[in-house]
Amino acid sequence: MENGKLRIGIIGCGGIANQKHMPSLAKLPHLCEMVAFCDTVEERAVKAAKDFGTAEAYVYADYKELLKDESIDVVHVLTPNLQHSFITVDALEAGKHVMCEKPMAINSAEGQKMVEAAKRTGKKLTIGYQNRFRNDSQILYQACRNGELGDIYFSKAHAVRRRGVPTWGVFLDKEQQGGGPLIDLGTHALDLALWFMDNYKPKSVTGSVFYKMADKFEGNMMGPWDPQGYQVEDSAFGLIKMENGATIYLEASWALNTTDAREAMTTLCGTEGGAEMRGSSVLGKSDVIFNSVKHNQLVETKPSFSGGIAYFGPGAEEDGVKEARQWLESVIHDTEPLVKPEQALVVTQLLEAIYTSAQTGETVQF
Repeated sequence: MENGKLRIGIIGCGGIANQKHMPSLAKLPHLCEMVAFCDTVEERAVKAAKDFGTAEAYVYADYKELLKDESIDVVHVLTPNLQHSFITVDALEAGKHVMCEKPMAINSAEGQKMVEAAKRTGKKLTIGYQNRFRNDSQILYQACRNGELGDIYFSKAHAVRRRGVPTWGVFLDKEQQGGGPLIDLGTHALDLALWFMDNYKPKSVTGSVFYKMADKFEGNMMGPWDPQGYQVEDSAFGLIKMENGATIYLEASWALNTTDAREAMTTLCGTEGGAEMRGSSVLGKSDVIFNSVKHNQLVETKPSFSGGIAYFGPGAEEDGVKEARQWLESVIHDTEPLVKPEQALVVTQLLEAIYTSAQTGETVQF
């Protein structure tokens, strides 16, 4: 840490790095500077260094060379899912704090290695669940903590696209990604549901996974794909029962014949009231609607989100910037990041259980 700024190394300079992480970090120049960039396609790292790096930023094709730089405080792991765990563990062992993109790993065994490495090294680890930082998410979380919904015993975790198959990168590669919409989108919705309910003790999982739409690319918002290269599921569903009896229904799809498309949203049902997320989290137009009973009448209420003036006010900062700022401040002030690795591990365990249950036809017991 020099000049009061954290020195950051970026590993993986593809889509999520360019769309979320590097632009967000660039808006926090008082907290950090990006001093090293690594990608197996070296041209991408060169471009990232030019666009976002310091004048003397280094470029690498091998992440292990980047980790040798003792002046780097924080590493962001932004690679395909398969590489998340071993790069994160190596970075922690090299004395770096790590922000790893979601999902933390392609299976729970790899995720467990990451949690253990963070504990062993004493370095901070967080996972990129930026949807927690949305206005509607923050309001709903506070309502849950205040007991406004009572005992939350049922939740739906929505991660449904009607036709939104990502046709770039390695999204359709099962080996590199570990799966399709369940591990890509379902991970966000499930993280929100568990966080709102503050319940991380699963008992059993029953799952269904479908490979039905690989050759049905008409109407896809990202254009057509090669059906022969479509290796992952197009939709997946899970019924999760917790130790205290609470139940979560998770639905995830890239391609599904439905008009109820909701991504990174939840429905919560409690003894004192309920809440439902609606709109488009992707377009930043998401709302939360609370429902309850008042004066012997059924009532729905919706907060009014004030957008503020551009660059000022409560609505000025993007979710990715909020995420980056909270993460960097947790490193600087030695506080807890909002997303804890132990929480992300439970998400990974549950996603893995849905895949396992669907493959075996059996309910997975924890």
